[in-house]
Amino acid sequence: MKRTFHLLFFILLMTSCSKTDIDNDHGFYYWRSKLILTENEQQLLNNSKAPNLYTRFFDVVKENDQFLEVGVISIDKDLSINKKIVPVIFITNETWFNIQPNDIELMADQINEHINRIKSNNNLDLANEIQIDSDWTTSTKVDYFKFLQTLKRVSKKNVTCTLRLHQVKDKLQTGIPPVEKMYLMCYATSSPLENQKQNSILDVKTLKSYLKHLDDYPIKLDVALPIYSWGIVTNHVGKKKLINALTAEELMQNKNFRKINDNNFEVLKDDFYFGMYLNKGFKIKVEEIPEKDILESINFINEKLDYKPLLIYYHLDERFTKNYNTLFQ
Repeated sequence: MKRTFHLLFFILLMTSCSKTDIDNDHGFYYWRSKLILTENEQQLLNNSKAPNLYTRFFDVVKENDQFLEVGVISIDKDLSINKKIVPVIFITNETWFNIQPNDIELMADQINEHINRIKSNNNLDLANEIQIDSDWTTSTKVDYFKFLQTLKRVSKKNVTCTLRLHQVKDKLQTGIPPVEKMYLMCYATSSPLENQKQNSILDVKTLKSYLKHLDDYPIKLDVALPIYSWGIVTNHVGKKKLINALTAEELMQNKNFRKINDNNFEVLKDDFYFGMYLNKGFKIKVEEIPEKDILESINFINEKLDYKPLLIYYHLDERFTKNYNTLFQ
């Protein structure tokens, strides 16, 4: 009995320590096409200590040498939140291929004008910040960095940007952007379209390998962490496609899917599912992130840095947030 009591006390102590150690402030990304919040999402947002909601406004792609703004967000007319909004603009890496100096100026002007138009049309309270999300490479870094400087001059705002894992590991090749703060994206540790056993959204072992020398990175970082899921569909010849935001729970509730094991399912009937036509016999691997993996990642990052970064969870959607009780305490 005494031994059992000691064991129970040890387990409770370890559980308590794991929660107490994570005392970083947190906030959220918002990545849906319309900015509208449920009651639960509103409460989670209001309870977070971050002053901002990081909201994807639109994407920028290049087609026929023209810069197009696609997937522009719409705003709920009754939106009422107690946070400022940081516009996040995703720009494909291909946009920087063979770009000319006058194009950089033009694109910076267009993006700034469109952000201001969304602000005025919806009476939004924007932070003095624009965040750019672009997976730049060694060959595109010069033009991308020029763009960041140009947008800062044009907008007269603090321009920040995202940082991917490989850009930390290979910083000598990919370069350091000319910004004062960056957002480290601790997800997409591998490609979901390759055959592999590990979770492609977040594999902690892979994360630690990429961030081995994180403490050497010269710019202040906040940290983006994944709380989303997806399904990887494999057809009869091995080709793969993604179904975003798919959960194992959704498949288990549908009689047209058979559970093979913990996160693998088989399609039992030809039909349209989740916006995609799936044939009988197709396999689906659902990738979701256990809370313990996120906590381990946070502890690792906190040990690497001499400050507590803000944690920004990707993204604010109650389909996912309901699964992470410890993170939002």
